[in-house]
Amino acid sequence: MAAYVSTLNFPTHAVSPPKRAVNGHSNHTNHTADRLQIVNDEKQFTSDLSDQISSWGLRDVGFDYNLVAVFGSQSTGKSTLLNRLFGTNFDVMDESKRQQTTKGIWMCRGHDMNVLVMDVEGTDGRERGEDQDFERKSALFSLASSEVLIVNLWEHQVGLYQGANMGLLKTVFEVNLGLFGKKSQESSNQRTLLLFVIRDHIGATPLANLQATLTADLHRIWDTLSKPAELQDRKLTDYFDLSFTALPHKILASDRFESDVRTLRGRFTDKSRDDFVFKPAYHKRIPADGVAFYMEGIWEQVQTNKDLDLPTQQELLAQFRCDEISTNALVEFNDQSKSQKRPIEAGKVIDGLGEMMRSWRSQALSRYDREASRYHQGVYKRKRADLVGTLDSTLSPLFLGQLKNLHKAALVSFKSATVAGLKVEGYNFADVVGKARASAEARFSDGAQEAVVTEGDASWQWEEELRLLREEIQSIADQLRKDETKKMVNAIERNFKKQIAEPVDLQLSRPTPEIWDNVLRTYTDTLADSEYSYLSKARSFDCTDEENDQAVATLRQRAWAALRAKIDEQTVDTAILTKLRSYFEERFRYDEQGVPRVWKPDDDIDGAFKKAKDVTLELISLYAKIVPQDPELAYTPPEDGEDDTPGLVVFSETKALELGARFRREADAHYIEAKRSTVVGIAQIPYWIYGMLVVLGWNEAMLILFNPLYFALVLILAASAWITIQLNLAGPLMHVGGSIALEVKRQAENRLREHFAEPLRAQAHAAMEEDDDAREPERRIPQPF
Repeated sequence: MAAYVSTLNFPTHAVSPPKRAVNGHSNHTNHTADRLQIVNDEKQFTSDLSDQISSWGLRDVGFDYNLVAVFGSQSTGKSTLLNRLFGTNFDVMDESKRQQTTKGIWMCRGHDMNVLVMDVEGTDGRERGEDQDFERKSALFSLASSEVLIVNLWEHQVGLYQGANMGLLKTVFEVNLGLFGKKSQESSNQRTLLLFVIRDHIGATPLANLQATLTADLHRIWDTLSKPAELQDRKLTDYFDLSFTALPHKILASDRFESDVRTLRGRFTDKSRDDFVFKPAYHKRIPADGVAFYMEGIWEQVQTNKDLDLPTQQELLAQFRCDEISTNALVEFNDQSKSQKRPIEAGKVIDGLGEMMRSWRSQALSRYDREASRYHQGVYKRKRADLVGTLDSTLSPLFLGQLKNLHKAALVSFKSATVAGLKVEGYNFADVVGKARASAEARFSDGAQEAVVTEGDASWQWEEELRLLREEIQSIADQLRKDETKKMVNAIERNFKKQIAEPVDLQLSRPTPEIWDNVLRTYTDTLADSEYSYLSKARSFDCTDEENDQAVATLRQRAWAALRAKIDEQTVDTAILTKLRSYFEERFRYDEQGVPRVWKPDDDIDGAFKKAKDVTLELISLYAKIVPQDPELAYTPPEDGEDDTPGLVVFSETKALELGARFRREADAHYIEAKRSTVVGIAQIPYWIYGMLVVLGWNEAMLILFNPLYFALVLILAASAWITIQLNLAGPLMHVGGSIALEVKRQAENRLREHFAEPLRAQAHAAMEEDDDAREPERRIPQPF
């Protein structure tokens, strides 16, 4: 069957190259004598084939090359035949030892011809014994990649099933048809030449009879193949051409052997012959520079095909027994592992879990090794690897669950230890977090190391979980640090407010031109102390410079906001008007010594009023904006990216004008009151009037003094007054008297209202009677329904 595959997916890299052979016994010294082991006996494809083709000078020949391979039993002279036909230098068997010579698959360029020759390891060798895997794969590879496959066999092997490798050919045909049959049908170059070379032909049986026997055997095994559904009607001749030749005995008829070999060589070199073997129909149409990748792709498909892995009877027995032993070992193992599954799923950390898992695993493997190690070693090792995989896949969830539970427990212990440490008076944040972190990580690491079943195995790595734990611990520590930093900033802010409250109130209550200098000086000094207090405490928090800068910026913003809040509190309308009024009164109603002024008609009230008012009005502009007189105290408020950040303006010009107008009205009231006090002083009764009253009332006074009745009445009134004053009854008596007077007044008003309301009610009553008389005729008229 042809093996040309136009759409193979070749691997992008090759396996490690096999060790190249040393040319030690070739008569050729040019580049055609180099040979290369393209597949070693470990089934690894070389990565040097492309370079070797270049060194053979075939990289740039395009399609002007051919590829031939040899197939047959071990020690049938395959390498000798190739060396005779193509001038190659493959190793040949030492006939005195009769042992395997060719191992793996070798390639060499034919001497003075563009032919790539493959020498394939022989079949049925005692070195490999029952292991036929490489035989099947190498035969399939040779069949699929070459244009001409030389099948080398002894005359006496014709007619034998195993001796002629018919069983092997059947397997190879069947797998080749499944792998490459459909693609070969789609390709125009789908044929391969099978050239049977019958060795040691003595002539007793004619070549035609041998040819008929081999052809019948090939058609018989082809008909018994298990073909794909779409290829059921395909025949052997659809994929292969058959050709037969015979060679005499190499030693007993050496002359005839050499002559027939030369004749056979002509079929490979002389294109004019009708039986020339390298016909265009057999060429795979792969350029020479792509042969290495093409063949590597074929070997990759052959190597990964499981249909070639047919076990021997010994392997079949080993598979059955090893599976049975493995199952029995797993039963006890599963019973042991189930006991810890539920606690792990419930989130519990199991003490000594690693020791238990290692013990379960060791017991299961020991039981398997004890009973299965007596069977086929390849099967035993393969099944043991499967058992190890099953054991580990069962233990892995327990291990991962233990890691998750350790992770959670470590986080809980870290949080609780950190919170408890932060409650201690005078704690150092960095020390508290450091100790809690070290304790949590140590707890996790100890538990994880104990839970490891196999050291050095990637399946039992816990470092990634430790990394995640550290990230979460760091995240929690960062959040705690932020919270504690925020608390510290809040505490410093409260302390700042307390420190500036009284000095700012005092400065704003006693306005002077240096009011803002004093306020800003107090603010900057207090803020500097607050920043120093924060930075001193922040060292124990292990904060970064960026975090410290951000916290200090926040503190400055809050400090400025606190100062502005205090200033705004002292400069609201009522407060500022009170300050202006007090300032005005101190300068208008009191003199320079602080003595209250009693205005006299000849005092300069207008001048004093104007001076006090002008000085007071200047305070409005002073309060309106925070502008110190000392340039060194000039301050720029911190920016926080918000539009409502309080600046240096306390109140706007519009509000300043409004405050000025309201103050003027209050000041004018004081001015009018002062003017009235002078008028009252001018309107006082002259002193000589009191003398006139004494002279004119002298007789009446004497009458009272010398009249016993009047005199007794005066004494009684005077005594009553003295007793009332001594007993502090003046107030209650005045209150009672006032109440009586009010009641008398109220009663009098009610009586007067009733007296004047009588005529009005009479008039209203008369008017109503006249109105009723006017409506009486209307009442007598019947009303319609």
